[in-house]
Amino acid sequence: MVRFLVLYEMPEDPAAFDKHYDEIHVPLVKKLPGLARYTVSRNIVSLGGRKYYLVAELDWETRQDMQAAFGSQTGQKAAADVSRFAPGDKSHSFIFEVAEV
Repeated sequence: MVRFLVLYEMPEDPAAFDKHYDEIHVPLVKKLPGLARYTVSRNIVSLGGRKYYLVAELDWETRQDMQAAFGSQTGQKAAADVSRFAPGDKSHSFIFEVAEV
């Protein structure tokens, strides 16, 4: 399993962020080819002092599946959409392999 993790910092306008994320971004992301799992976490308590507003986790079976998804027209639209609700350096993305132990 491969995970794409996105950490979103506190937006200037949380209500506008939520509206765009929930009504536009989520439906777009859910159309990504091969997406196995998509979760969103809110009300985050940071133990390291940095404040995050929302965490999104997207899973695919393989890295190739994830790359194909983001290379698709839908993937390109989803990536471009992020700047509409989290401009500049307000989001941080990571890709890693996940293993249950």
